[in-house]
This record gives sequence, structure tokens and C-alpha cells, in this order.
Amino acid sequence: MRGELIWVWVFLGPTLFGLLFGTLGPVLAAIGISFTEWDVITPPIFAGLDNYKRLAGDPTFSKALVNTMYYVGVMVPVSTVLALLFAFLLNQKLRAVTWYRTAYFLPVVSSTVAVALVWSWIYAKDFGLLNFVLRQMGVDPIGWLSSTTWAMPAVIIMGIWGDLGAGIVIFLAGLQSIPETYYEAANVDGANGIQRFFRITVPLITPSLFFYFIITLIDAFQTFESIYIMTRGGPVNSTTTIVYYIYRNGFRNFKMGYASSQAIVLFLVIMVLTLVYWRLQERWVVYDV
Repeated sequence: MRGELIWVWVFLGPTLFGLLFGTLGPVLAAIGISFTEWDVITPPIFAGLDNYKRLAGDPTFSKALVNTMYYVGVMVPVSTVLALLFAFLLNQKLRAVTWYRTAYFLPVVSSTVAVALVWSWIYAKDFGLLNFVLRQMGVDPIGWLSSTTWAMPAVIIMGIWGDLGAGIVIFLAGLQSIPETYYEAANVDGANGIQRFFRITVPLITPSLFFYFIITLIDAFQTFESIYIMTRGGPVNSTTTIVYYIYRNGFRNFKMGYASSQAIVLFLVIMVLTLVYWRLQERWVVYDV
């Protein structure tokens, strides 16, 4: 028994080490740093709640919070609906369906930086592919990434495109786990395609919906690479998200205490929304098949 316990700790050791020093340790360090004024060069000075009080009156942080909510509020529901739709279509008996599945999943395994550079070229005002198509249609070119109106929608479109593949794979797994007997019984009862989709497919795929929605929600709150490459938070902070603002304060302005306080607020927002969403699953997620 003792020998087995030793082997348990041997196998759990690397994971526990990574959890302690790679996750829990940095979180505790960020909490401590958030109560200090620290420029990385000089020793930190205890500041109490000054950083959090400053956040309450910081218009740029408020703007970043609104921008983040806007990004999450559009990107997550739209990507969920589109991923479910494409998964449903790819679950049919189609020619070259394996090729389609691979093509949709490629953005997931592609470098976000490389993808953002490609999308920056697509959105370019003078020589971008999107504006080239608009010119052919007689529409004046749009400064997608230099407009306060269009910059955030442009970034959201890229985010949806990048996350679509993961959702398709998750939903395909959910769709293929539904017993065919349910559909056969529905056909006998005279149910049409729409009724089968909303009365059988959607309820039985709710565990996949729950999982995809929650991981996409957390990921969307932490979006950074696309903002950094495509807009650098501009124009006029119209695409500045909380994570980008954390980066700007911590690694450009060397205000580590202030950046850490923003990170803690972001952590609390994600935690609260995740817990609320987790509690609500009892009302709509169906686990019994």
C-alpha cells in the first residue's frame, strides 16, 4: 500500500509542481504585487488599496472593460451558433467531408501571430483583399483597423474564424454520440427536420454546448495576440481590452502593481461569470441520453 502511494505521488508530482509554480504561485504573487507600487527596477513599496482605488477612476480601464464585454458578448454567442451549424452540416454524408473538417480545424493549430498578420493584410485599406472586393462592387474602401467604428468588429470576425474549428470538433463529437434510435422514433411519429433538430439534437448536445461556451468565454476575456498585432489597442483605445491594458501598464509603463490589480479584477470577473454559468447548467444541460 505504501509503495502504491509513493508511485501515486511520483506520477502526480510533475502536474502538482506545474500547478503550484506555474499557476497558483503566479496568482498569489499577482495578488501580493497588486498592493504595491513596483517598477521592476526598484524594490516594491506597499501601497495598500491605492491601485484598486485608482482603477475606479481610470477612464481607460473602464473603456477596456466595456471593449472586453463587447468582444465577449458578440464573439462567444456568434461563434457558438456558427460552430454548431457547421458541425451539423459536416455531420451529414458529404463528399470529401474529412477534407472539410481538416480545413475548418486548421485555424486552431495555426499561430495566432501569423494568422493576425494575414488578417491585417486582408483588412489593409489601400491593398487589402477585402477592400479590393469592395472596390469591384463599387464601394469605397474602408479603413477597417483605423476606424473606431470598424476596428473592433474586424477583430471579432478574426476571433470567430479562429475559434470556429474547435467548436466544430466538439459539436461533431456531441452529434455523433446521439443514438440514431431517437431520430428513427421521431421519423415514425412524423417529426420534420426542424422539429428533430430542436427537440432531439439541441437538448442532447447541451453538454457540448456548455463545455464549448465556457472555454470560449474564458478564452475571449483573455484575448491579446490579435489586438497586439492588428491594432495595438487603437484607434483611440477602441480595441483596448483588459489584457492588452494590463500588458501596456505592466510591460511598457513598468507599473507592475497597477497592472496586477487589473489582472486580479479580470480574474474575479471571469470567476464570477464562470460560477454563475456553472450553476445555471442545472436548468438546461441534459446529461442523460
